[in-house]
Amino acid sequence: MPISLEVWGGYACFTRPELKTERVSYDVMTPSAARGLLESIYWHPGLRWVIDRIHICAPIRFTNLRRNEVKSTASARSARTVMERGKGELYLVTSQDIQQRASMLLRDVHYVIDAHFDMTDQASASDNDGKFQDIVKRRIKRGQFYSQPYFGCREFPAHFKARETPPPCPEELKGMRDLGYMLWDLDYSDPENIVPLFFRAVLRDGVLAVPARDSGEVVG
Repeated sequence: MPISLEVWGGYACFTRPELKTERVSYDVMTPSAARGLLESIYWHPGLRWVIDRIHICAPIRFTNLRRNEVKSTASARSARTVMERGKGELYLVTSQDIQQRASMLLRDVHYVIDAHFDMTDQASASDNDGKFQDIVKRRIKRGQFYSQPYFGCREFPAHFKARETPPPCPEELKGMRDLGYMLWDLDYSDPENIVPLFFRAVLRDGVLAVPARDSGEVVG
């Protein structure tokens, strides 16, 4: 069942995985980020979101920003040890672990996401397309979400509303623009070996067409 969602915000960072020292954003929203945003509005084990197209409705603008971040992350091994022994430290002291990192961000972003959902084998007998469609549309209309939708990083919140037709393409985005390889999503079929998947992203008149997983255009 198709859904069109208009999203916008002040900043976004869809981090390129090949650039790890400093955060550098892709030129546009990635399909995985769009899927995550939709799941923050409505997620159910009985459905799976599929991104069809992403309309870029504002000129692509970058800006630099330096932010304070922590150098470390809490490890699963440490958490498991504390759980087993009943003692230990499960926190980071930010004053001792802080560092500044530069980020190349997108600013004044504006997209329309065209997506649909497929039913999964975890859907119950009472679940159906019409039921999920009504729930999703109602939640979008009321501005409801399970967790704050965001653009790549949680400090960049996304506003959203339903949209029937996308705004006109910005003049500078008309024509074709090759964006190179872009992250499509992560393959979680084997939890012990999560594989990133990529596709060749091409912008045509401000529209990023997202290939299907089995199209042959998605590689891992």
